[in-house]
Amino acid sequence: MSGLPVVLCVAEKPSLAASIAGFLSEGKHRSRRGGQEVHEFERDFNGARCHFKVTAVIGHVLSIDFPAKFQSWDLDPAILFDAPVQKKEATPKARVVEHLEREAKGASHLILWLDCDREGENICFEVIDACAPVMRPNRGDTFVHRAKFSAVSKESIERAMRTLGAPNRAEALAVDARQELDLKVGVAFTRFQTRFFQGRYSHLDASVISYGPCQTPTLNFAVQRHLEIVSHTPEDFWSLHVEVRSTSLGKTLVTRWERERVFDGDVGEMFRSMVAGDRHALVESVEETEEFKRRPPGLNTVDLLKAASAGMGMGAHRAMQVAERLYIQGFISYPRTESTAYPPGFDLKGTLKAQRGHPDWGEWVEELLAGSMTKPRGGKDEGDHPPITPVRSATESAVGGGEAWRLYDFVARHFIASVSPDCAYVSRRATLVAGGERFRVSGQTVIAPGWTTVMPHRAVEDDPLGEIERGESLPIATVELRQGATSPPPYLSEAELIGLMERNGIGTDASIPTHINNIESRKYVTIQSQGGRRVVPTDLGVTLVQGYHRIDPELALPAVRSHVEKQLDMIATGKADHESIVRHTLAQFAAKFRNFVDQIERMDTLFEASFDPTCSSGKPFSKCGRCLRYMRLVSTRPQRLYCPTQEEVLELPAGTVKLYNNRECQLCGFELLLYQNGDRTYPMCPWCFNHPPFVGGSRPTKGLVSGAPHPRAHPIVDALVVCPCPECGEDDKLKGREGGWLMLEPVGGPRWKFVCTGCALVVKLNDSVHRVTVDKLDVCGACGARCPTVIYHKDRTPLAGGETAHVACLACDDLLNSSIELARGRGAARGGGRGGRGGRGRGRGRKPPSDHDQKMSFKDF
Repeated sequence: MSGLPVVLCVAEKPSLAASIAGFLSEGKHRSRRGGQEVHEFERDFNGARCHFKVTAVIGHVLSIDFPAKFQSWDLDPAILFDAPVQKKEATPKARVVEHLEREAKGASHLILWLDCDREGENICFEVIDACAPVMRPNRGDTFVHRAKFSAVSKESIERAMRTLGAPNRAEALAVDARQELDLKVGVAFTRFQTRFFQGRYSHLDASVISYGPCQTPTLNFAVQRHLEIVSHTPEDFWSLHVEVRSTSLGKTLVTRWERERVFDGDVGEMFRSMVAGDRHALVESVEETEEFKRRPPGLNTVDLLKAASAGMGMGAHRAMQVAERLYIQGFISYPRTESTAYPPGFDLKGTLKAQRGHPDWGEWVEELLAGSMTKPRGGKDEGDHPPITPVRSATESAVGGGEAWRLYDFVARHFIASVSPDCAYVSRRATLVAGGERFRVSGQTVIAPGWTTVMPHRAVEDDPLGEIERGESLPIATVELRQGATSPPPYLSEAELIGLMERNGIGTDASIPTHINNIESRKYVTIQSQGGRRVVPTDLGVTLVQGYHRIDPELALPAVRSHVEKQLDMIATGKADHESIVRHTLAQFAAKFRNFVDQIERMDTLFEASFDPTCSSGKPFSKCGRCLRYMRLVSTRPQRLYCPTQEEVLELPAGTVKLYNNRECQLCGFELLLYQNGDRTYPMCPWCFNHPPFVGGSRPTKGLVSGAPHPRAHPIVDALVVCPCPECGEDDKLKGREGGWLMLEPVGGPRWKFVCTGCALVVKLNDSVHRVTVDKLDVCGACGARCPTVIYHKDRTPLAGGETAHVACLACDDLLNSSIELARGRGAARGGGRGGRGGRGRGRGRKPPSDHDQKMSFKDF
């Protein structure tokens, strides 16, 4: 080597290093192997002749991980939130650090040619850490330089050499923060839930059940759409299809009914008869307007990924790989950008001129250059990179055909379209009236195709309406009433998922493809290629998300990750301290983790119902109020209902449950059950039992219930109660609890009775009673209690004159009191629960009735 000062250039990939060396040396470099390939040449730098060495890393030089003592899965994952982290060589076999140290030794300058995004800035400092200690810069010189470029072309590379700057420490720290947060949060949750569920259920086929702060909200979008689909209930509708004949056009026109559809067949038939009665449709109005289909703005990464998925059959992850290869080969500009507006000074004309000789669109480019080229429309300049554009003209064979050509073709056409005139067309719309109903017909005539010339798949269809005039009468050709049914939305397309992630701040333009690829590779979703790459969650994916929602919805919802991304943005812009953000965010997730561990049984019930064969075979029972499909009754203890459609598990109290004659809960629509506890029966809603709808409501621990499963405020209880319980009503009120109420047992005869909602007291009516009902309007004037209506058997009525109906207060009426027996119910569940005492109350200090007490009246209390 000569005695010239040495300038070391480091690129992110070997192929990029070769391109940079070729441009900077005018192709006169020599190459050698030295760990990674090194390209050497001489050129001027900072006013002096220097010896250049251009080499590359292979992505990140270092990766973040826990020290060895924290690698064991046997450790409590909770300690990981406070564990130290360290950076290790990312690819130790490649010996990248050793290679950089060797090539940097004695060098006076370091030029960093890493990708121009946050990850690239982070890699810059990894390279600096390896190179700076062995370099020999001139005293007082700035020896580390950052090259910023957005295209791999000679012009862009030379411009970067003339405008060298400094690497951005704040952006690098933002990446460090994200790496530490994702590592600690992801590993802690993943280790815990994997250890908890691994081997627990025979039908669960997953070696690792992972959690990711970005991955899981991504999965959540797909699962929520899945739940919308499975819970959809088709609803029949009817629509009128009317066709009219136009003599001036010599064709039949298909109209669109202004009402669109109705949901009553008889009403639809009425409208059909009214329209069919008119043999002609009167043209009420005609409107004609000139309209424009605006040219697209500049192309950013998200729009490129959407187009690749929706129109090219390419997954987002694969599309990003192909785009990066096209960029390194110098066919397109840097493909990771959030901007859709070209920055001031961007050479639009020069970029367009490069396409003038292309066999597919060169003729249109010549027309634009001749004078029809337009200024690009708005868009957003995010200050990162210009929109994605072609760098040089290329044919299908030049880029290698296949996916690479489809992507390059789209990028080139999109750029040309963005500087083309708008598409202009004339729209004609006519309103017709027949049988009092309005119908519309429309058509359009293209005036100038504009930018759709180069993007014909987005062209406006030329379909003229013709010279229909106001007041004209058009013969009706057909009138038809068609029946259809509402349909659920389709599964999310990958393009829609990308859009949702962008709008909700999940990931970045560079990481979005990775997160989608992760949920697919981990078998949480499958990608159905038919119909535009639809994202369909698997049973495991649905169960995981539903489990997070049962414990802590924020673990799956996008809001938390979006907030974290905003915090990282503040670090990147120097507005927040790296250490403070990391410490605060980890504290929040540590609290969430502790809560998750404490309540893992809520997720476990879902896994059991989905992946335990003994549970999945439960018999169909009652209907779910959310999807209107049958839930399964799992009779193994603890007994529960499982809705496979909604992935919902509803615990049931200890005792016997039966159906309640297809009745539905007024609050949630779930099918009601009858809950039998010993010889007492209560109405119960399974959803309200698990999700109490009243302020301060809580579900009894492990389903142990001593009285009614619901409080007095619930409509199904309120409809049957008559008066406070003489044993526990007042006693519980004095102790700050809801007092017990006597309610009519919903099963009815042959032996009618009232049961307490709080304790085990039972009020039995004798066999002279035929039927009992409760009306809210019948109220006792003395005590304010409701008065049930008691219907006696004709041959056993105690009423004078042979009357059978008696409206009376259970507490105050002597005649009714003579027909009752008070007793302690059998089989009361012990333990906590609604009713509080589990049958151990004393009620005003008096001895409670036993199973053998006979004919005690309310006055005895």
